[in-house]
Amino acid sequence: MRHALAALLLTVLPLLANAGQVEQLKLVAEHPVDGMVGGNLSGIAACGDRLWTESDRDDGIIYRLDTTRTVWKAENVLIQAPPPPADTGLPMMLRATAHAAALIRGGILDFEGITCDGQGNRYLVSEGFAAVLKVPAEGKPSWLNINPAVIREAYAKGMLRRFNAIFEGLAINAAGDHLWLAAERQHRGLLSLYKQPDGSWDCQGSCILLNEGGTEMQPAKLKGAHPVSRDFADLSLYKGKLYTLERNIYQICRRDLQTAKVEHCWSFADEALLPNRQYTQNYGLTEALIIDDTGAWVGVDNNDGARADGEVRPIVWRFAAPQGGWDVAP
Repeated sequence: MRHALAALLLTVLPLLANAGQVEQLKLVAEHPVDGMVGGNLSGIAACGDRLWTESDRDDGIIYRLDTTRTVWKAENVLIQAPPPPADTGLPMMLRATAHAAALIRGGILDFEGITCDGQGNRYLVSEGFAAVLKVPAEGKPSWLNINPAVIREAYAKGMLRRFNAIFEGLAINAAGDHLWLAAERQHRGLLSLYKQPDGSWDCQGSCILLNEGGTEMQPAKLKGAHPVSRDFADLSLYKGKLYTLERNIYQICRRDLQTAKVEHCWSFADEALLPNRQYTQNYGLTEALIIDDTGAWVGVDNNDGARADGEVRPIVWRFAAPQGGWDVAP
C-alpha cells in the first residue's frame, strides 16, 4: 500500500506543481519591418502565400510584406476607401473624438486589424468608426453593410464605450460569409456576424459571444507589472477554432467558435520580455496574430518607441507551434 501511495504521489505532485502554469511558446525568428510610412503595425494576415499588414496611421495604404530576408520590407499598396457609413451604430461623440485625434496623429479610420477570405479579399476593421472595409482582390474597396443595431447592442451591454478601445481585431471564414470582431477592452468582447441574402451583415441568434470586464495581472517579468484590463488585440481563425491575442497578459488562447469559451492558452511572455526586448511602455504592444500549422506570427506595434536594444522598427515574431500542436486537449 505504501509503495502504491508513493507511486501515486510521484505522478500527481508534478501535475499539481504545474497547475495554473501556462506553456511557453518558443521563439524561432524575429523580423524587423522596414518601409511602413506611419509605422504602427497593427494587424497581419495571410492571403495565399503572401503576408499583409496595415497601420492605424495610414488610411490609404496597406502593405504586402516581402519576407525573403530577415529584415522584412513593407511594399505599399494604395487603397482608396470611400467615406465610412453615415451611421454605423457607434455614438457620435466617439466618432467626433476619432476625427479630433486624427488631426494630431493621422489615421482617422484607425485600421486595427486585417484578415483575408479564401478568394484573396482583404478586410480591415476601422476602430474610428466601428466599421469593416472590404478590399477586393480586384475592384474598388467598399464598406460592409453591418446592421447598426449590432453595434448599438454591444454598446448597450458595456462594450465599445471608450475612444481607442473599440474594435481591435477581426477574422473571417474562407467562404467570406461569417465574420468575427474583437472589442478591445473595458469591456472586451467577441461578436459573430453572418452575411445575409441581401448582402448585409447581421446576427444568427445572439451576435455577442462574449462580454467580459475585470482585470488580470501582467507577467512578473514586465517592468512595473500591475493589474490591467482584460483585452483582445487580434483574432485568428484556424481549423474551426478562434484564437485570441491577449496582449496585456502576453498570451494566445484557443476558443470555441460558438461559445467563445477558452479551451487552452499559451504564453509568449518569457521570450517577449527578455530585457533586450522590453519597451518603456508598461503595457502589452502585440497587435497582430496568425495561427498556422507550424506556428504563430505575432506582430508588435511599438508606437514608434525604442526597445531596450535600440530597435525602433515594428517587429514580427515567429513562434513554433506548441508541442503536440494547437489542437491539444483542454
